[in-house]
Amino acid sequence: MLDVLGVGFGPANIALAVALDELWPSSRVKFLEKSKNACWQPSMLLDGADIQNHPVRDLVTPRNPRSRYTFINYLHEHGRLFRYLNMPAPFPLRKEYAQYVQWVAEHVPADVEYAREVVGIREVGEGGRHKVIEARTSDGSAFRARAVVVAPGRTPNIPPTFAHLGVPHVVHTSEYIPGVGDLGSDYTGTIAVVGSSQSSAEVVLDLIARLPQANIVNVMSGYGYRLKDTSPFSEEVYFPEFTSYYYRASAKGKDRLRSQLRPTNYSSADRDVIDALYMRLYEDELDGRTRLSIRTNRRIDRTDLADERITLEMTERITGEHDLLVADRVILATGYRDLGVHERHEQLPPLLADLAGILRVDDQTGLSVGFDYRVEADSSARGVPPIYINGLCETTHGLGDAGSFSLLALRSQTIVQSLRRSLAEHVNAEAPSDVFTTR
Repeated sequence: MLDVLGVGFGPANIALAVALDELWPSSRVKFLEKSKNACWQPSMLLDGADIQNHPVRDLVTPRNPRSRYTFINYLHEHGRLFRYLNMPAPFPLRKEYAQYVQWVAEHVPADVEYAREVVGIREVGEGGRHKVIEARTSDGSAFRARAVVVAPGRTPNIPPTFAHLGVPHVVHTSEYIPGVGDLGSDYTGTIAVVGSSQSSAEVVLDLIARLPQANIVNVMSGYGYRLKDTSPFSEEVYFPEFTSYYYRASAKGKDRLRSQLRPTNYSSADRDVIDALYMRLYEDELDGRTRLSIRTNRRIDRTDLADERITLEMTERITGEHDLLVADRVILATGYRDLGVHERHEQLPPLLADLAGILRVDDQTGLSVGFDYRVEADSSARGVPPIYINGLCETTHGLGDAGSFSLLALRSQTIVQSLRRSLAEHVNAEAPSDVFTTR
């Protein structure tokens, strides 16, 4: 019997694997990953794109700077440390950080089964004595463990006006590179990019270089691109102290904090990409080219597909005027869904749908998650095995849980410590005759 089953083996659970190896090496753990290998953002590894994150806020350094699995040691072992230190940029290239993540995944002594897509998780009895977690995979296999840590990544946010359209006509940035992989450099069609975030700016710049003859139209709901708030005061949202402060705030307080701090991570972009995009527009105007245009303050009211082309019916939010855009392909830089009960939220991760009846759901925040990232059981449920969510808890824990590397290492430590305590308590409560040891 496994102690812990990890669903997903992206950065969050890779960091967890390192923490388990360093803090609880005797644990019996298996990870299931739907991809064929370890990878991080493979569809957004664009030329020149960086991680927007201090490099030592990696998978392990904030928890254990002496670990073999730090980014600095990765550079050292690959003979690139001095070359990296001489690089004229504040943040690592996204491509290099992806290679670092893969390197850790390949070297940490974790039991990982790739190409295993988990399609459902449920609670089952084990020998009539206590309950365990069972994960079912798409190939019909089943894996049981005393606890589960779910880290599937966030669900792409597809606005309702685009929900009836599919690939290849509409592509979310999470599938961007394969989504335009069939288009050659001589492509002359029209591509609409929806959004005004870092990702949308990066995609627009990439499309201009990748498809120099295409017509690119960037549609956004605001007046224009906004600079990301990188004030060191605002960046303290990625301190562990802020996580505690945010978690203990009231629902009204959390709403206020989200409103104040949203520009640190959402609907904004770094100066380098904004400047590059504006310069591209200016130079094209100088050269008499109109391959890129931006339609601001637009609300997309309706979309239709006819003759393999998508028509976007839009309203200018200030003037009220209506206009149309006909595109051959649409790229959605519309972000991801968070846990919660409001628009752009989902009440619980789809993988936990079969457990909805035994999990506690809060009217304000959706799925109720403890400070240690353990999902709280419904008051009517008894003996629910420990269930943890790793990397989806922005609504309850703040921006440090918003897909950022910043707190991965410390979050892993919290989960490992809670796992050891919870498993011992669970086994003792449900099956006193069962043996559970840690050393």
